[in-house]
Amino acid sequence: MLKYCNFILAVGFVQMLQAQFVQGKHTQLYLEDSPYRFSGTNLWYAMNLGASDNQKGRERLAKELDRLKNIGISNLRIMAASEGPDTEPWRVVPAMQTSPQKYNEQLLEGLDYVLDQVAKRDMKVVLCLNNMWPWTGGFAQYVSWVTGESIPYPPPAKNGNWLKFIKFSSRFFVLEKAQEIYKTHLSTVVLRKNTINGKLYKEDPTIMAWQLANEPRGFLNKKAYYHWVESTSGYIKSLDTNHLVSVGSEGNAVFPKSNKARIEHAYKNIDYVTAHIWAQNWRWYTPEAHQEKALRKAIKKAKRYLLSHVKIAQSLHKPFVLDEFGLARDSGSYSSESTTEYRDRYFKEVLGVLVAQIKQNKASGFNFWAWAGEGRPRHPKSVWKPGDAFTGDPPFEHQGWYSVYDTDTSTIEVLKEIAKQINP
Repeated sequence: MLKYCNFILAVGFVQMLQAQFVQGKHTQLYLEDSPYRFSGTNLWYAMNLGASDNQKGRERLAKELDRLKNIGISNLRIMAASEGPDTEPWRVVPAMQTSPQKYNEQLLEGLDYVLDQVAKRDMKVVLCLNNMWPWTGGFAQYVSWVTGESIPYPPPAKNGNWLKFIKFSSRFFVLEKAQEIYKTHLSTVVLRKNTINGKLYKEDPTIMAWQLANEPRGFLNKKAYYHWVESTSGYIKSLDTNHLVSVGSEGNAVFPKSNKARIEHAYKNIDYVTAHIWAQNWRWYTPEAHQEKALRKAIKKAKRYLLSHVKIAQSLHKPFVLDEFGLARDSGSYSSESTTEYRDRYFKEVLGVLVAQIKQNKASGFNFWAWAGEGRPRHPKSVWKPGDAFTGDPPFEHQGWYSVYDTDTSTIEVLKEIAKQINP
């Protein structure tokens, strides 16, 4: 009888612990038996602000978290990976992984600090573990490490070519040695013990999900790509059974009529569907000319794209999260002093559709791109250099493009209203 009682107590304790973690049930995320619905942002540079040798960065991080909390933001998508060497152009420095399986401990402690500070504000994080694009090193750096080849950088590199870069970066999926190094990174982060609060990452409910990578694209190596999604998600689950796992995919953006989003999200260890919406990048929107007409077109296409991916999630019986979307400032300006009327309307309309889906239990939340807060570039449209303040725009993009500043009061009011609608 005593053994039976102890068993019941043990089962109850495990269930209590599991209830602290965000979980996926059918088409909804749940936390402690209630739907988990959130307004969120991308704060990809948080780890660098939190680095143990960056006291000013830590002070800024605390202020940014407080600002976001005040807006109603409760979920942060951040990078938990960056690859060196720090001498490479157009990327975040310092890097977390300075060379294969060698780590900058100050950056790892920065991630510890972020998780501890976020927990104190009752917020959640999605930790992104790799990147298709060069601004953190990402897949391309893994390829360079194992082949010894130089990375053919895209713009703003002189004569940079996007297709040439994507072909190079996509080789990550077929290089076994690159996969081995990446798996070591996964275990390094997932199994880490926080040096500040003593929590094991895999037992920390502050983490909502692990994300395989930022916007992975495998259309040049489809078979290898899908195998990578399946095997990597399974590997993370073998290390950590508490947390959700997501792909980090933008969806069917590159080939709208493809089946990519459905296939990559169908694997059993992928817990929810993601999509990103980039109206200007995908040439739906040109802010410099015929702005009113262009905005109407962008809103129409964004709504259609959003709903198509909600439908995919429904067909897979999985939750849906819009974890990237943004829009340029009015007239294509990069100045923090410029107006944001068109961006505000875009946010209000597109997020309004998402809110309706959330209220119908067909979606769970969003992370807009991206919070810059008090960060300002050296000058509008500059390219980030070491020593510059972090903004919402990655180092290889013109600074001020998609950044939401702490002085963008009209955008902030839209975000506050959306947050109230999601969690009245």
